[in-house]
Formats: sequence, C-alpha cells, structure tokens
Amino acid sequence: MRILSTPIPDLLVFEPVAHRDERGFFMETWRGEWREALGLSHDFVQENHARSESSGVVRGLHFQLPPHTQGKLLWVVAGSVYDVAVDLRKGSPSYGRWHGLALSAANALRFWVPRGFAHGYMTLEPGTEVQYKVDAYYAPASEGGIRWDDPSLAVPWPDIPALLSSKDKGLPLLEAFDSPFIYRKKR
Repeated sequence: MRILSTPIPDLLVFEPVAHRDERGFFMETWRGEWREALGLSHDFVQENHARSESSGVVRGLHFQLPPHTQGKLLWVVAGSVYDVAVDLRKGSPSYGRWHGLALSAANALRFWVPRGFAHGYMTLEPGTEVQYKVDAYYAPASEGGIRWDDPSLAVPWPDIPALLSSKDKGLPLLEAFDSPFIYRKKR
C-alpha cells in the first residue's frame, strides 16, 4: 500500500497493491499497522455500505460534531464517484479549502478523511457502491453538514444533474457554520 499526500494536511490517499492474474486480483484492503500512518487514536468501529442507483447522486457534505467526530476511510467497490473533503478545522493552514479526486472500483484508491472535515461525493455512473470504515459510531444527534454547491468553495463538480436528499438541500453555507473543529499540528 502506497500512502499519497494531498495539498491539505492529514488528508491522505492510499493506493493498494493489487496482485493480478488471469483469475482476477487479490489485495489487502486494511492492516491494523496502517492505523499509525493515519494517526488514528481509535480503531475502526463501524463499516458502512451505500449504493446509489443513478449517476449524479450527491451525498454530503457531511460530518459528525463533537463529541462524536468521525474519521473515515472510504473506497468504491462498484462504479465511480467524484469525492471531496473540506477542511473545517479552525487554525488549519487549509481551513475552508477542499480536495477532490475520482474514486472508482477500477482504481481501488482509498481516501482517508480525518475528523474535522466535511465529506461528500457525487456518483459518476449508475449502480455505484461506496464502502467506508469509521473510527466512531454514527450519532444522529451530532450529524451536520455544509452545502455541496457552496459558491465560496467553488468545487468543480461533474456536469451531471444532481440528485440530493431534502436534508442535504437544506444544509447551510460554510460562512454560516461556526466550526467546533480545531487544528492540531502533528509533531
């Protein structure tokens, strides 16, 4: 597994090594020792699987508020997405900046989105399935989010008609969000 950095501190991309032959492939998707590379203070406690039936499905930009913040390691097992994480950590040199990338079943990339980030994606093809591990349990009373199409973020989402939940349509803009997340520089 290669660990690739991004322009935003602590936001990482993992590129697994696939051993391929005429039968298909085999790859390690997680090893406990990689926990250190992520700087995790917790083990993963929950794994989730989401399927979107059409292209253009937007899920996000979501996060869990303290004391139930979550870090996520996610990947695509069928189809593809454009995936985005936004740094919401006060004091971060990249506060309010985002990083996006294409994740697909074909490229098998894993995206580590630490605590203190908003996260979301848009499906690029029908039948897309995303799986992710989280380091804290989902707490409905602590869920939050910001608008996926916030003009101040200027994320260049794919030119596909967007399909959102009514809850995601009503999320606030970043400027209306008083972030409780604090940046802590790693030593």
